[in-house]
Amino acid sequence: MGKVCLCLIFVWCVILGCESSKKSIDQSGSKHSLKTITVPSFDSDSAYFFIQKQVDFGPRVPNTDPHKICGAYLVAKLKSYGAQVTEQNFSEQAYDGTMLYLKNIIASYNPKAKKRILLAAHWDTRPFADKDFEGRYEPIDGANDGGSGVGVLLEVARNIGKNDRPDIGVDIILFDGEDYGEHVDVKDPPRKNGLVQIWWSLGSQYWAKNPHVPKYSAYYGILLDMVGAKNAKFHKEGGSMQFAPKVVDRVWNTARSLGYSNYFINTNSPGIMDDHIFVNRDAKIPMVDIVEFDPNSPSYYFGDYHHTRKDNMSIINKQTLQAVGETVLYTIYNE
Repeated sequence: MGKVCLCLIFVWCVILGCESSKKSIDQSGSKHSLKTITVPSFDSDSAYFFIQKQVDFGPRVPNTDPHKICGAYLVAKLKSYGAQVTEQNFSEQAYDGTMLYLKNIIASYNPKAKKRILLAAHWDTRPFADKDFEGRYEPIDGANDGGSGVGVLLEVARNIGKNDRPDIGVDIILFDGEDYGEHVDVKDPPRKNGLVQIWWSLGSQYWAKNPHVPKYSAYYGILLDMVGAKNAKFHKEGGSMQFAPKVVDRVWNTARSLGYSNYFINTNSPGIMDDHIFVNRDAKIPMVDIVEFDPNSPSYYFGDYHHTRKDNMSIINKQTLQAVGETVLYTIYNE
């Protein structure tokens, strides 16, 4: 996750397991007995395994073998869970002139349903450990930044594939090219065609203007980014509150009703540049970002692992994965 505060976005915008029966949860976060639904049981061990699998491939930097091998694995795994999978291949120029060959991976369940929910994460990893003191041009494992969101969504897909599916349609998009933004040593990023260019979130920028289904629309979306660290706190991120406040309330109230208020904090945090900005702005789909926020971190509000080689499996925590994954499952199954 390469990000900048949303205050810069405003400037930029101006310039340019087993199952159990559970009671449904209403938008206020309270439980009621109007209907009983079956929500699959999220398995944090499984999500952890999926993160480890990605890390074992090596850094998933575009144009590298680990990136290609991991992409093929993700496609095959999602197909094995009964999804209709679309591979959206495209190329985009990076800030340093490198032509990146990228792939958005879209897994669709109940593709004919008109009411759809969009779940997303990015599957590429940062090519530079540019917040480290040494090895600042070496790639990172991206266990949390990239890997954790994908791991949770693979477990969500596994559950949808083997259980009674929600009445709605669900699309899982794994965006590529999110983390190939400029190195911190670059003080004046190049422009493209004379215009300010956002070099981050290339996959979501592309998909938002070129959806996999013509005129695609979704009721709302949930983006997962850096959702696996121990004691992570997820505040109400500024861009989410700007574009999709009702969806924020829905997700945070669901988390509260499940007992996860110690993870989903009922306070706002600064807006950041992330994939949800382009889904909101260009695809016109209200999408929230579940992303770690640490106001005391010296690393730009994220954990001290952010864009360093500390972002490895040692920081991944199953309790955090459980809180996020269970919240996502309950949210979509209660539609």
